[in-house]
Amino acid sequence: MTHTFDAFDLDEPLQRAIANAGWRQPTPVQQRVIPAVLEGRDLLASAATGSGKTGAFLLPILQRLSEEPAPDGGIRALVLVPTRELASQTQSEFLSLGSRTRLTAAVIVGGEDRGRQVSALRKNPDLVIATPGRLLEHLETGEADLTQLRFLVLDEADRMLDLGFAADVITLIGASNRARQSLLFSATLKHGGLRPITDHLLNNPLVIEIDAIRAAHPDISHQIILSDELPHKQALLLWLLQHETYEKALVFTNTRARAEAIGAFLVGEQVRAAALHGELDQRERKRVMGLLERGQVSVLVASDVAARGLDLTGVERVINLDIPRSGEDYLHRTGRTGRAGRAGIAISLVSAPEWNKMASISRWLGLEVALRQLPGLEAHFKGPNPRRKAGGKLASKAGKAVKTGKQADKTSSGKTGNSRTSTTGNSRTRTTAKSATKTEAPKPKQRLRDRKNIGKRRKPSSTEGAGTERIDAGFAPPKRRPNSDDPMKR
Repeated sequence: MTHTFDAFDLDEPLQRAIANAGWRQPTPVQQRVIPAVLEGRDLLASAATGSGKTGAFLLPILQRLSEEPAPDGGIRALVLVPTRELASQTQSEFLSLGSRTRLTAAVIVGGEDRGRQVSALRKNPDLVIATPGRLLEHLETGEADLTQLRFLVLDEADRMLDLGFAADVITLIGASNRARQSLLFSATLKHGGLRPITDHLLNNPLVIEIDAIRAAHPDISHQIILSDELPHKQALLLWLLQHETYEKALVFTNTRARAEAIGAFLVGEQVRAAALHGELDQRERKRVMGLLERGQVSVLVASDVAARGLDLTGVERVINLDIPRSGEDYLHRTGRTGRAGRAGIAISLVSAPEWNKMASISRWLGLEVALRQLPGLEAHFKGPNPRRKAGGKLASKAGKAVKTGKQADKTSSGKTGNSRTSTTGNSRTRTTAKSATKTEAPKPKQRLRDRKNIGKRRKPSSTEGAGTERIDAGFAPPKRRPNSDDPMKR
């Protein structure tokens, strides 16, 4: 394994940029991806969030772009990402690593001025970082040219599919140069919609899977605090933010409305907080992120739209006010902390309706979760209700076992046996013991439908005489009318 960046075939400007960024040694994903991209291989890679995969594909692409002559026009390298936050993060990484090169980059995302984007595309940037929808608009109007494309990267492809970008991505792949080198990165390679993408995109790819998504992050400790309804959760959250020691904290909710409400609640309690969700325009998002990065706010309340694509330094607490909908969402939320070798804590506030969901997430991910209580804020909810155990015992609140019907029968039959032994030969005693055993047998259940004869055929009337012929169904045959000409009837 390569333990230093000096072992890679990277030019001096890139090596100096790596040193200035403070990178000492490559991460496991960088150790495997960088050499493969430099060799020109297509890649199908899976790595956990925060593993350094952005630098893993940017470094070799920048090296290759520096070596090859630039064409007269067209985009040379394209990085497709699912969200504007991830596009901004990738641009920041490019500015850091490519600061000592002459390469240029442009960001094409929705929510920003089209005129500026058209102007940026006309300058023929070497690298374009884009979301699929907005880039497709520029492609349809002839403002984007992918015929000279040399490198195509799909970052967080599983998230693109979840957001409904599959058709746009396939269209962009079809419009690009077939002689390109393609790289696909996904949190999981088992997503059902990846196959159509990989069939169009990759040619004999090298498959790299490092730190599967279900692998627990070694630098993150997980805690749960039992809670009741929203007011109690707000009290717990306020206590954590006012008494814990942290540089920055992220609070996650499941909905945009909840994020706004909790953000307003914290501001009203004199907590330096801001809210981030998918309904904010790009200018407002940048303003909120700037407040957090400059330290003007220390708490960011976000919906799941911010769980991916945020690369924030100094996040030491992640608090799940609402339990995420899946184990993958849990990993992407908690993956915002514990980065760059720093320890982080993920705290989940679990109410009674959320217990089963949190239990299944912990079981699926194999998490070691610590149960915690806050002084003076104990919840009425004490955990799951006691369940019936194997062996026929049901744990009661007093901690005792309640005997089932079979055990009661054994006890009574044992007493009966003693009475028979003491009164051997006494048939009356035996009869009494048997009758006692019979009376202790469970009574048959009386059902309403049995009492009301629901679903049963109507019984025939019992008014027929002894000599009357019984008719089971239908009408009785017509009786013969007496004839007045018959001499027997006169």
